[in-house]
Amino acid sequence: MDTTLPAELFGNGVIAAPMAGGPSSPELAAAVGRAGGLGFLAGGLKAPEALEAELATLDGASVDRSVGLRPFGVNLFVPNTDDIDRNAVLAYRDRLQPEASSVGAAVPEPRWADDDAFPAKLDLLLTRPPAVVSFTFGTPRWDTVAALRRAGSFVIQTVTGAEEATVAAALGVDALVVQHPDAGGHSAAFLGLPAFAGTLPQLVDAVRGVVDLPLIAAGGIGSPDDAAAARAAGAAAVQVGTAFLRTPEAGTNPVHRAALASPDFTRTAQTRAFSGRWARGLENGFMRRLADAPAGYPVIHHLTAPLRAASVRAGSPDRTSLWAGTAWGAAREEPAADVVGRFAG
Repeated sequence: MDTTLPAELFGNGVIAAPMAGGPSSPELAAAVGRAGGLGFLAGGLKAPEALEAELATLDGASVDRSVGLRPFGVNLFVPNTDDIDRNAVLAYRDRLQPEASSVGAAVPEPRWADDDAFPAKLDLLLTRPPAVVSFTFGTPRWDTVAALRRAGSFVIQTVTGAEEATVAAALGVDALVVQHPDAGGHSAAFLGLPAFAGTLPQLVDAVRGVVDLPLIAAGGIGSPDDAAAARAAGAAAVQVGTAFLRTPEAGTNPVHRAALASPDFTRTAQTRAFSGRWARGLENGFMRRLADAPAGYPVIHHLTAPLRAASVRAGSPDRTSLWAGTAWGAAREEPAADVVGRFAG
């Protein structure tokens, strides 16, 4: 099987990672596309109407008379089917009360359902298929993959190890994003496997040994040398997220932007405190105080949403998620096109 990626979709081999919660704006996706990379919209936990509006914006914004319509991708979170310990979540809700009160927010009642709009978003993507569709947090049904491919979309599954890659390949996807634990934001793991202990090139090599699909390396890529090492290990492209967070086109909120450049933050850490699912971000006080947060995605995500928003409104980085990969220190305040140029193969 051909393990390269179609150049008409993936251009120079730089992909802007889908970053839910605001950073992956249509403007960022369009700018990355114009620079020769592949931009993404983040559809995770987004209302179908909001996603449709972003698709419409991007369809218009991505037209450039000199290069034509630029391809882009859409990422969806696969709903969680694991049982949630309701007692643990309710106890955590009680612990959140003083945190929320300190920023003038209230903790809402739990929303026990996952993304019940997932089927509607799939229908939307089948009706107006983007060039690429990717999935995170789990695998879609095989017939979903087949339907998206028939509609004309290139389908990608995010995996964190060789066993997940084997499961994903059996679904008939076109390529895999291979995510290392150094990645910022949420881990894509869906089999509950231990975190990979080696480097990103070693992870790419391990996955390459069990599947015959194009691989896209992700996680901790902060320099052109990091990207080159991933490609040398067999990656057909690199997916970069944190490096785009400080670009003017990204929808990153001001508190998050300032934290990425602040000397007050000296490390990243993985936490479940904000969402109930492991995610990597700049370590702040909330993460330290609630380091033993239980599993419970996306229930805990909804519980912390008001206090995260209030913390941002207050200009404080202490109680909001500051997702970032281990190479966050290399992120610059620069146009998205410059980021694409630095990481292009």
